[in-house]
Amino acid sequence: MNNTKSNKKNYLLIGLLLGLFVACETKIDPFAITNHSVGMLTDSTKVNALNVVFTNDSISKYIGGDEFTGSTNSIRIFEKGTGVLLLELDPNYSLDSLSTIRTVRVMDPRFKNKDGLNTLSTFKDINSKYTISSIQNTLRSLIISVDEINAYFTLNKTELPEEMRYDMTQKIEAISIPETAKIKDFYLQWY
Repeated sequence: MNNTKSNKKNYLLIGLLLGLFVACETKIDPFAITNHSVGMLTDSTKVNALNVVFTNDSISKYIGGDEFTGSTNSIRIFEKGTGVLLLELDPNYSLDSLSTIRTVRVMDPRFKNKDGLNTLSTFKDINSKYTISSIQNTLRSLIISVDEINAYFTLNKTELPEEMRYDMTQKIEAISIPETAKIKDFYLQWY
């Protein structure tokens, strides 16, 4: 009987130590991007929890209120102390504190995914590691969608050869985009 109590205590102690070790090892990188998270922010984080997620940062909320502002309710996250703009967040539903985040615009180059993709990356960094889902040709930009990482990027059309910059109806293929074209904007989209 005494030996059984001793074994239970040993198992309990081993379990506690393992739990402590695992808890210490799973520290979240505050600048890591995954398909479902950006640092401590996840695709299930509600707007009313942003103060908890970004306790060390400043949160600025834009509240639209009339027909001219549409349904935009962008939330900006600034680094406390430096004032550096880190992220811009758009919730699924404006003016709803229980809404989750739909779109994250990555502003700071310290945020990067496991492949090192960040706001300072080039088209080559995207095209060499991922399958391009679509390329949309707009007035001033190209929108490059990569579904496998829930991301899309904009590239300024000034990065394209002169003959491709002005025709919005022209279908642009990945092969036509210079590898050195710089990312203008980096977005994660969560559905």
